[in-house]
Amino acid sequence: MSDLIKATVKRGQVREAIEQSLIRRRKRNRRFRMLGLAAVMLGMLFLGMMFFSIISKGYSAFVLTEIQLEIYFDAEIVDPEGARSREALTAAAYGKLVKNALRKAFPQVRKRKEKRKLYRLVSTGAEQQLRELVQKDPGIIGTRQKLWLTADDDVDQYYKHGENQSRLKAQQLAWLAQLRARDALRTSFNTNFFSAGDSREPELAGIRGAVVGSFFVILITLGLSLPLGVAAAIYLEEFAPRNRWTDFVEININNLAAVPSIVFGLLGLAVYINFFELPRSAPLVGGLVLTLMTLPTIIIASRAALKSVPPSIREAALGMGASKMQMVFHHVLPLAMPGMLTGAIIGLAQALGETAPLLMIGMVAFIVDVPAGITDPATVLPVQIYLWADSPERAFTEKTSAAIMVLLVFLVLMNLFAIWLRRKFERRWD
Repeated sequence: MSDLIKATVKRGQVREAIEQSLIRRRKRNRRFRMLGLAAVMLGMLFLGMMFFSIISKGYSAFVLTEIQLEIYFDAEIVDPEGARSREALTAAAYGKLVKNALRKAFPQVRKRKEKRKLYRLVSTGAEQQLRELVQKDPGIIGTRQKLWLTADDDVDQYYKHGENQSRLKAQQLAWLAQLRARDALRTSFNTNFFSAGDSREPELAGIRGAVVGSFFVILITLGLSLPLGVAAAIYLEEFAPRNRWTDFVEININNLAAVPSIVFGLLGLAVYINFFELPRSAPLVGGLVLTLMTLPTIIIASRAALKSVPPSIREAALGMGASKMQMVFHHVLPLAMPGMLTGAIIGLAQALGETAPLLMIGMVAFIVDVPAGITDPATVLPVQIYLWADSPERAFTEKTSAAIMVLLVFLVLMNLFAIWLRRKFERRWD
C-alpha cells in the first residue's frame, strides 16, 4: 500500500514538474515573440523616421519661386543690327533686360549698392529664359511682356521656409513684400529639377544629367552582366565537372560577392582607364566596373534558380531522347529564368545605388551638360546626391533630399518588378 502511495506521489510530482516546464517554455516563447515584434517595430520606426526626414526636407525642391516682371525686349539690346540671326539672338545681353525691368519696378532704387542687391532677387537663369523665348519667337522683339522669371535661391528659401532659411537683407525683404503685395511672387512646379543638368546655382540645378548617366551605366551593366552571369551559371551548374578547379572558381565567386565595392573601382581605374586608356567619367567605364561588381550576385542567383528546377525535369527530357544541350535550353532554362531575372534586377538595383566605385573612375566631376552617349562625361544619381550633400549652399539641402526620393522610387520600382516577375512566372513544385 505504501508503494502505491509513493508511486502516486511520484507521478504527481512528475506531472507537476512537466506542467512547470511547459509554463516556463510558454513564457520563453512569449518573450521571444515580444522581442521579435519589438525589433520589427523598432526597425519600422527608424525607417519611418528616415523617410519622414527625407520627405520633410526634400518635398519643397519640387516647387520653384518665380517673380513676375514686365520685360521690354529692346531691339537695341537684343538685335541692334536687325539681322534676326540666331548668332545675334544668342549672344544678346539679356541680363540688361532683366535689370531694366527691376529698375522700372522699383524706381526708388538709385544707389549702385542698392541696385546690386535688387538684381540679386532674380536668378541668372532668367537670362536663358528670355533667350529661349526670343529664339522661339523673334516677333516679340520690341514688345513688352509680363513674364514669370526664376527667383534667386535666397528668395526661394525665404518664400518657402521663412526668414530663418534666408540670407536676404532687410531692404531685400521689403522689396519682396512689395512684390507679394502686387501678386508678383508665386511658387510653381519645378520642371527644371527634372529637365536641367547640374549647376552651381541651386535654383537652376536638376537631375536630368544624372538620370541619363545612370540610364547609360545601367544599360551597359545589364547588357554585359546578364548574359555573362547566366552563361557562367549554366556552365558551372549543368556542364562543368566536379573537381578542384570548379570548387576553386565557386569559392572565388562567393568571395567576390562580399568584396567591398570600392575595390572594383580601383580595379576599373587600373585596368580600364590606366591600361586601356578609356575616357574618365564616362558611362562606358562605369558600366564595366559595375558589371564586375554585379556578376557574382547574378551568377549565385542564377545557380540557385537552376538548382530549384526538379531533377525529374532533366530526367524526363533525357529519357525522351533530348541531348544535354536541348535539355538545358529547352526545359531547364525556361523554368529557371524567372529566378534568374529576379537576381539580375536585384543586382542592378544594387548597382544603381553604388557610389564608391564610380568615384574612383572620376564620375564625381562637375558635369553640366546632359550626356549624349556612353563615352561622354557623365555622372550618376548617387554621385550627384553626394556632390549636392557636400555643397555649402543651403538650397542644395532640399535638392539632396529630393534626389534621394527619386533614387528610392527607382529602387522600389525595380524591387517590385522583381517580385512581380517571380510571382508571375515562378512554378511551384509539390
